[in-house]
Amino acid sequence: MNPDVMITHLVGASALIVLVAHLAGWAARRVGQPYIVGQLVAGIALGPSLLGEISPSLRATVFPPAIAPVLSGLSQISLVLFLFAVGYELDLRVLRGRTRAAFGVSIASFAVPMAAGCGGALIFQRQLHALGMPRHLPVASVLFLGVALSITAVPVLTAIVRENGLSRTVPGVIAVSAAGMLDVLGWTVLAGTMLPTAPDGALSWQVRLGLAVAFVTAMLLGGRRLLLATLWRIQLDPSLRLALLVGFALASAWVTNALGLHVIFGALLAGVVVPRERGGTLDADLVRPLNEISSLLLPFFFVVSGQAVAVGGLDGAGLVTLVAVTVLGMAVKIGSGTVTARLSGLDKHDARTVGVLLSTRGLTELIALSAGLQAGLLSRRLYTILVFMALATTLLTQPLLKLVRRLRLRERGAEADGPQEPLPVPEAPAAGSGEPAAGTG
Repeated sequence: MNPDVMITHLVGASALIVLVAHLAGWAARRVGQPYIVGQLVAGIALGPSLLGEISPSLRATVFPPAIAPVLSGLSQISLVLFLFAVGYELDLRVLRGRTRAAFGVSIASFAVPMAAGCGGALIFQRQLHALGMPRHLPVASVLFLGVALSITAVPVLTAIVRENGLSRTVPGVIAVSAAGMLDVLGWTVLAGTMLPTAPDGALSWQVRLGLAVAFVTAMLLGGRRLLLATLWRIQLDPSLRLALLVGFALASAWVTNALGLHVIFGALLAGVVVPRERGGTLDADLVRPLNEISSLLLPFFFVVSGQAVAVGGLDGAGLVTLVAVTVLGMAVKIGSGTVTARLSGLDKHDARTVGVLLSTRGLTELIALSAGLQAGLLSRRLYTILVFMALATTLLTQPLLKLVRRLRLRERGAEADGPQEPLPVPEAPAAGSGEPAAGTG
């Protein structure tokens, strides 16, 4: 395909992605779901699961292989911008005295589902064999199934937190912080299960771990000081400051990705170290354009990820397995998160909110499942079941948050408020005079 034809296809595909994703986001919000969940479903629908089934020729025309690298690049840039804004808006002062809580929640929300997934894989090997898995599961597949139950989707979770007005509340900050720590654990274990498939010549995991620790330390100790000494002491035009900070975020994401971690870690880290204005308020000249640009481009991430999802038909045994896996996945996530948050000092309503939020799996799960399928750790039928599980746990997050809110209001003898009102947390310190940022879209 010559460059002119490729550009034509890219422009047409981009138009379809932006229009369909944002219309789906609008429709999701109309039925009480977060905007980003509609974009997630649209991304999968534009892949082989729906568009490919309805018209394979149309899908091949709209998304030819030649434009896949460009779409992938746009998806990663959109993800970096989105999570950079999330990291900047994250009010870490709310965690004063609660760092131990976030750490404890992350460990429990990883270890309990991991044990349940690995244990279930060993106990139900015969049922898994009927779904196309080997009769005797290899250790790598057992560990992978444990990771599949342990994952929390940081991008989707942070969007749900923002759209529910929880960004500056104790349960919201603890959930996002715990999810970030949890994903580090999940991706580390996932990398270990897929270590034999690593390309030749790659750095050993010990070396990459050491370099990652050194980079994070340098960013936390020197990143903020560097930015204060350069971009904040010099009166720069807001547009120039924004451009330099975006470059800083992209560079941080590049480093973490080069070390074998995902770009999300570098983007979040860059956002966390960016200084706030005096009094701890957010810089509107930074937040507003970041939210607008990431909102516009984020559908590319969902569509590119959705291209790897091929949802086939499920028979009776498959449907039973789907229900069992979904119930188990939600029970271990919500239960472990809720109990640990409660033991850490949160009241029961805030603890339930943390547990429900951590049950969100989203496309982070789908990306991991796609990698496992390509590595031969999953059969096609089990892969399909786990894809549906990821979607179900994500779609159920919003209704469960509403249920938690109703239980809180009922116990207080208050009349239920609107679905988008933030959960009140009296013990959380003020985050500054700025209003909470609007949700994606």
